[in-house]
Amino acid sequence: MEAYEVADGNGGGSMAHPHEWFTRDRFGLFIHFGLYSTLARHEWVMSRERTSPEEYEKHTAFFDPDRFDAPAMARAAKRAGMRYAVLTSKHHEGFTLFDTALSDYSSVRACGRDLVREFLEAFRAEGIRVGLYFSLIDWHHPDFTIDYHHPLRDRPDARELNAGRDMARYRAYLHGQLRELLTGYGKIDYLFYDFTYVDPRDGWEGKGPEDWDSEGLLAMTRELQPDIIVNDRLWIPGDLVTPEQYQPDAPLERDGAEVRWEACQTLNGSWGYDRDNLGHKSPDLVIRMLVDTVSKNGNLLLNVGPDGRGAVAPHDLRSLESIGEWMALHERAVIGAGAARWDAPSGAVFTRRDDRLYLHLFTWPFGHVHLRDLAGKVRFARLLHDGSQLRTSEIAPDQQAWNTEPGGQPAGTLTLHLPTVRPEVAVPVIELYLEPGA
Repeated sequence: MEAYEVADGNGGGSMAHPHEWFTRDRFGLFIHFGLYSTLARHEWVMSRERTSPEEYEKHTAFFDPDRFDAPAMARAAKRAGMRYAVLTSKHHEGFTLFDTALSDYSSVRACGRDLVREFLEAFRAEGIRVGLYFSLIDWHHPDFTIDYHHPLRDRPDARELNAGRDMARYRAYLHGQLRELLTGYGKIDYLFYDFTYVDPRDGWEGKGPEDWDSEGLLAMTRELQPDIIVNDRLWIPGDLVTPEQYQPDAPLERDGAEVRWEACQTLNGSWGYDRDNLGHKSPDLVIRMLVDTVSKNGNLLLNVGPDGRGAVAPHDLRSLESIGEWMALHERAVIGAGAARWDAPSGAVFTRRDDRLYLHLFTWPFGHVHLRDLAGKVRFARLLHDGSQLRTSEIAPDQQAWNTEPGGQPAGTLTLHLPTVRPEVAVPVIELYLEPGA
């Protein structure tokens, strides 16, 4: 499979390519945790507050994730219907959650715990595929040159400080840490690199593939983990594209061809723990985002940011539980599903899995819902949550609306007859059994 080639979510049978699990599994958990979590002011707090590496490093004395419970997180993810998970092994601050021989700036040195290993073991035990996030940026490393994201950018001597910094030495460090992750922790299913910023800003140059040696980094990644899936943030073609904090309005394409993609979304607009950010997405909104994503052949990677002690916030746990209640009844409309070739009516989206078409109703119509071009193509219709049959009919195009008789529908339209009372689920789903060949 070429880079970015999309896999069809409608098929069945055995997987033909090691990356097909990603398209099939559709729903993943992102976990952002690091030294920034103890500060509770967003994962970019070091940059936003222009904190020097020396001052920021002092917070390691207070890094005590005594409530970081990877098995409990894995169980919560499984109950939510998630099939894969990604943990931040190192964010832009440079503090690693794994045991590295190349630096003392790690959770192992700070609190004696290899949180990456704990995560991997716990999620594998629950049958969940595992991925690691790794930042290409490192504001702590003395050779990482100051740029428009760096916390030292406003210092009067910032440009002079760069004279003694050497990105070649930093690249060696970067590649060395990746080698540690990819050789010391067993099979890694997904590597989420973050991020490249090539455009200049505020009189500073950005950083591009040559700064990371993206080609060499990707080659090493594939050599050490041949079946791994890699995102696009090295600024060279990878296995998928990663729109962040927005929902595409159509399947994503590159050069006219549909590509594999994953929407990365937060529950409250912040990736790391942000105590005072209360702009939480409701569970029903997240579910609508999930099925909207799958209807466009995408995945959803939903983030939680554990607090300074490593615990997932109660609000986030409740959201995962609510999503899990819906997924327990409707999983087949998401996992292994993908886009359908029919246009859904207003206020709804279609997903398809093999010979089943799923109509996700974001709004509940009164009485009827009309499906264009599906007459003669549906063997049986039912509400998915309880398996109850729905009556179907075709209304002749020339039928006149009169008293209790609805007006005609275009030829080929299938009409579903709905109960008056909306089902008590976040998003009602109608399962349509398709005729062979439909």
